[in-house]
Amino acid sequence: MAAGVRRYVISGKVQGVGYRYFALRVARELKLAGWVRNLADGRVEAVASGPVAKLKRFDGELRIGPPRAEVRAVEVEDTVADGKLEGFHIR
Repeated sequence: MAAGVRRYVISGKVQGVGYRYFALRVARELKLAGWVRNLADGRVEAVASGPVAKLKRFDGELRIGPPRAEVRAVEVEDTVADGKLEGFHIR
């Protein structure tokens, strides 16, 4: 199964609604490596590494978000990890 690393930038009402913890739970369920963090401009950024099929599922979940979130857009780009990604964490 092909593996990849993707960077996601999520915009909308995604801070103060449990979005990072939602992303953490989904990533861990999918056994992806990486991290998620809030950005100063109100968006959320995530980097995830794993099998492409699981990254696609992660992408789909990020577009939905937790119940109180209002996701307007998810920018996705293939990238290269800055160092070895182990586990999935909130930064």
